[in-house]
Amino acid sequence: MGVPCAELLVSRILDDESLTHGLNDPEARMLIEWLVDWAECIAVNEADPGRAARSLDHLCRRARLIRRFVVLWCHHHDHAAANQFAAVERLTWPLPPSNVVEPCEVMTGILESEQSRLHDLLAQPKAV
Repeated sequence: MGVPCAELLVSRILDDESLTHGLNDPEARMLIEWLVDWAECIAVNEADPGRAARSLDHLCRRARLIRRFVVLWCHHHDHAAANQFAAVERLTWPLPPSNVVEPCEVMTGILESEQSRLHDLLAQPKAV
């Protein structure tokens, strides 16, 4: 698909304030950079614009879940609510230790886990 598609996908990310609502600038930047990297990857590897848009929609939904968890864990200091949220949403990343409340540290752990999960998904053969 190429550069024009990448620009459209990235524009959708940058225009969506719900992706970073409640986060401070450093962890918001981390999340947006992670999404932009994946949007560029989608644009290069997905020839169908509709499938590219659906893939980005899925990633943005994951990003909103990540955002909500980080807000609960780090900003509201409500680990019980964050744990319940993770269970209800079936989030599979390892929970941070209870003494880790630095948003960038929590965000890094989650994004590394998500990165690994997405690479595993990409490695699976596509259904025909």
